[in-house]
Amino acid sequence: MSRIGLAFSSFFRLLFGKPLRPEVAAFLPEPARLPPPADPGPKAAKPEPADPGPKAAKPEPADPGPKAAKPEPGARPEPAPAPRKADGNAHRDGALALLALLQRDGRLIDFLREPLDGFSDADIGAAARDVHRGCKKVLDQYVTLEPVMAGADDAPVTVPKGFDPAEVRLIGEAKGEPPFRGALRHHGWRATKAQLPTLTDGVDRTIVAPAEVELS
Repeated sequence: MSRIGLAFSSFFRLLFGKPLRPEVAAFLPEPARLPPPADPGPKAAKPEPADPGPKAAKPEPADPGPKAAKPEPGARPEPAPAPRKADGNAHRDGALALLALLQRDGRLIDFLREPLDGFSDADIGAAARDVHRGCKKVLDQYVTLEPVMAGADDAPVTVPKGFDPAEVRLIGEAKGEPPFRGALRHHGWRATKAQLPTLTDGVDRTIVAPAEVELS
């Protein structure tokens, strides 16, 4: 068979999966032979990891100190005391209570409210004696007094520099700066102790003297 016919025949045989004719082998090239693989030689030793040395000690957590004691269940913290404020009603009630005592024991309000024009001096003097006795009893029992400035009336005195105007009242014209010199007209009074009876809640303090009714 010619080479052209053999080529066509081989083509269709390969196309339909048939084996080639024996005479085709003469025209096929020899298979290429691969050279044997080169000897890689001895394997390189795997480097050992470097010794990192002793491990650093793990720092211990800082001691936070003693723990605060937990409050016991049910215990409530005590509230801070509220700042004390001046109570105007308490001052008023105290003054009215003292006035009620002076009226009760000395009839002071009755004496001061009574017109004296129609009474003789003897009658006024007798009434004043009773008022004086009862009111003095109240003061001696509930209030302790002492003079603000020691000395007899009309005695020469010196008002020092930096004096308290609430303690000393100047009479007349003050010239220059203290100290001032003058005559003592009244030594004044200072309450060193005041111990009034305990005021009961729910009582109307404006009633300094109750009305009195004699039953028939």
